[in-house]
Amino acid sequence: MSNTGLIIPERSRDIGDFLVGRLLPFRKKRMIGPFIFIDHMGPTTLGPDQYMDVDQHPHIGLSTLTFILEGEILHQDGMGTTQRILPGAVNWMVAGKGVSHTERTPKELRNGTTFTAHGYQIWVALPKHLEDVEPEFHHFESHELPQWTDQGAEFKLVAGSGYGRTSPVPVHSDLFMIEVKTTEAYDLDISDHLKGEIGLCVVEGSILACGEVVEKGHIVVSKTEDACSTVIAAHSHIFLFGGQAFPEERHIYWNFVSHDKNKIEAAKTAWAKKTFPMMQGEDSYVPLPGS
Repeated sequence: MSNTGLIIPERSRDIGDFLVGRLLPFRKKRMIGPFIFIDHMGPTTLGPDQYMDVDQHPHIGLSTLTFILEGEILHQDGMGTTQRILPGAVNWMVAGKGVSHTERTPKELRNGTTFTAHGYQIWVALPKHLEDVEPEFHHFESHELPQWTDQGAEFKLVAGSGYGRTSPVPVHSDLFMIEVKTTEAYDLDISDHLKGEIGLCVVEGSILACGEVVEKGHIVVSKTEDACSTVIAAHSHIFLFGGQAFPEERHIYWNFVSHDKNKIEAAKTAWAKKTFPMMQGEDSYVPLPGS
């Protein structure tokens, strides 16, 4: 592992009845480029008595990226957005100075049947000068994202820029997130194709990086300028993500991210007092931890 700095294992935790695996932040690696938080949701079977219900909660200083592999999620937020997300599509919410939202199983799926829920909830920190921007929401269907094939590997550029292509997702810093699926062993070449720090998240299958096998449920962290040879095993599914790191440290508390701890304290107070921007007509409320 001479050029690969770290292998991060997935650590399981519960969100209500929903089991997720935390990949970032990790004690030895708080961020990878601007990516500061990655939760792996499922795969888990939902229905007829268990569904995904993440009640109203706040964010500041970041963009959320929701990417679903199986199932559906209904996103609603304080901007008035109502958007179902299907597998392969992208929900991109810029929290900026503050927004609240919910994530639930759509009512159409609450019909007594069972289905698999599987996906990733990702937070991308905003640049220092954009932490207080007005909230925005964007949605892109799978077919709107750049896709290409190369020698038994299928690529989808979820967000950012890489391999001479740019996703339509309106990111705010130099970053990339790329989905790769293989039908045969594939020599991954990232030199001159991606810029900045890089993480490889193994969803299914495995990769061989610097002579070490990395199985599903792990992230391997490297840097493009130091990257060693990487081979993706046949019938594997991975994500490449990362980008240019920010010069300032980022602080994270619950759902709040900022370079300035005072902004986080102000958000905590506002949420506890319910003076934070709230959703119209939504009575649910996730209390501040410890309150």
